[in-house]
Amino acid sequence: MKALVDGVRKDIKAVWFEGREVVMIDQRELPAKLVIVRFSDYKDVAEAIRNMTTRGAPSIGATAAYAMCLAAINGCDMDKAASYIKSARPTAYDLFHAVDWMAESLSRGEDPMKAAEAYAQATVEKCRLIGKYGAELIDNGMKLMTHCNAGALATVDYGTALAPMRAAHDAGNDFFVYVSETRPRLQGMQLTAWELGQEGIDHRIIPDGASAYYMSQGVDFIITGADRIASNGDFANKIGTFDKAIAAKHFGIPFYVAAPVSTFDLNMGSGKEIVIEQRSQDEVNTIAGIRIAPEGSQALNPAFDVTPADLVTGFITEKGILRPDEIGVMRD
Repeated sequence: MKALVDGVRKDIKAVWFEGREVVMIDQRELPAKLVIVRFSDYKDVAEAIRNMTTRGAPSIGATAAYAMCLAAINGCDMDKAASYIKSARPTAYDLFHAVDWMAESLSRGEDPMKAAEAYAQATVEKCRLIGKYGAELIDNGMKLMTHCNAGALATVDYGTALAPMRAAHDAGNDFFVYVSETRPRLQGMQLTAWELGQEGIDHRIIPDGASAYYMSQGVDFIITGADRIASNGDFANKIGTFDKAIAAKHFGIPFYVAAPVSTFDLNMGSGKEIVIEQRSQDEVNTIAGIRIAPEGSQALNPAFDVTPADLVTGFITEKGILRPDEIGVMRD
């Protein structure tokens, strides 16, 4: 992705490996400032996943691969490391996929750094293919809507939901994007809007509750990412996604999900089996450390919801655009 670094526009990734350290953008600091942090212990990397220094399913997967690399080169117990890293974010399937992929690679005697880099680079290449297939859906003058952040920050580089937008923009198409703020962590407002702004893509931030209103005014299609997709097409994504899918169905608006094949959990029968992460109520009750809720009022804070497959028009993957009933082809 492109970003202004010390006043100079540069290509930068969300996470990478450098000098026996995992290096990443601290996404909690965006958009106010671009902060780079470094970790040399896999437990610190796992904590960075847990506290959302880095986030987004594919980026979490790559970060987990790098964490496994650190554990290996530092001579740690790999079974304990794998369990510890997996505990960081229970809903993101890419996290589990990456840890298991690295464990298998290391068991074959592969070099830890080369294996982790291969995993991260493969993630980026998959996103570019998602962009290629998804861009075919975008015509000049279209109005799109997205939720949370499924851009380069969430995927090492390029994005999933934002990948088709990047590809279409690079091809010269002119379109507009509604970006929902994504309470309570504001990933849409702070991260997606920042990425679209860096790319020069026209957009407006809207309150989460305004999504249905703008759909009623005319939206061509909605595109989001996903954190885990069950074999029947039910999928988990940031809380508020289900609401948008219901409204889109009402207005007859196509609803697409952009995700690499690594996000599909083909051993999970339906979304009912997906574990939903419950985060601290402080994320709801406070802003910048200042309590905004009445004293004594408690809050509930599920990080994700599950959208049923019958509300999904198609999944944009590196293998093409699949209907929910075509997911089985990925078993081949």
